[in-house]
Amino acid sequence: MNRGKAYNDAAAKIDRRKLYDTAEALEMVKDLSTAKFDETVEIHIKLGVDPRHADQQVRGTVSLPHGTGKTRKVLVFAKGEKIKEAEDAGADYVGGEELVEKIQGGWFDFDIAVATPDMMGVVGKLGKLLGPRGLMPNPKAGTVTFDIERTINELKAGRIEYRVDKNAIVHVPIGRKSFEVDKLQENLNAFAGALIKAKPAAAKGTYLKSVTICSTMSPGIRINPLAIMAANK
Repeated sequence: MNRGKAYNDAAAKIDRRKLYDTAEALEMVKDLSTAKFDETVEIHIKLGVDPRHADQQVRGTVSLPHGTGKTRKVLVFAKGEKIKEAEDAGADYVGGEELVEKIQGGWFDFDIAVATPDMMGVVGKLGKLLGPRGLMPNPKAGTVTFDIERTINELKAGRIEYRVDKNAIVHVPIGRKSFEVDKLQENLNAFAGALIKAKPAAAKGTYLKSVTICSTMSPGIRINPLAIMAANK
């Protein structure tokens, strides 16, 4: 793959043989970022699990103490008194059948969808549209709930969902380039701690096999997984 000069210049400053500690890696991510926009800082962790087996799935949610730096548009499927609760809590869109029809027409101007359990019969029609986009409300992700106010507040404040992919890798944002290093560090630790607690009982051997951080437009920097484990015992 052909890379741009800025990317290649940044890559040349990274020692590919070295496993960095988190503070140094986060400093480098900020220093190597050259884009004119406020890039997202991402972490990618290869796990020692086999996602083909149901008992080795890794999925959950975690609230980042400093958020992701992005204000997410929250859509809520609700009815009755839960409509007002969602509106008062700051949901961007609230409704039922009319939102289903709008989405079926190709509208996806939201970042996350929440539904009350009594709306899932209606929302189920959208499985093939929302599922592939990672937008389908799911009890395991805490997005099918009657506790609408708390859920919206947490999502707006920086609660994220993580899920292992078919290659046994988890990818999540931990903030923005403009964040101070200590805030990125605290977000990283919050996520890593949740991920470690979510280790399946069926997973054997090394759990965190590799850890890489990067910004949207920069090359990855490898972090020592043992340092992540030690910081989250």
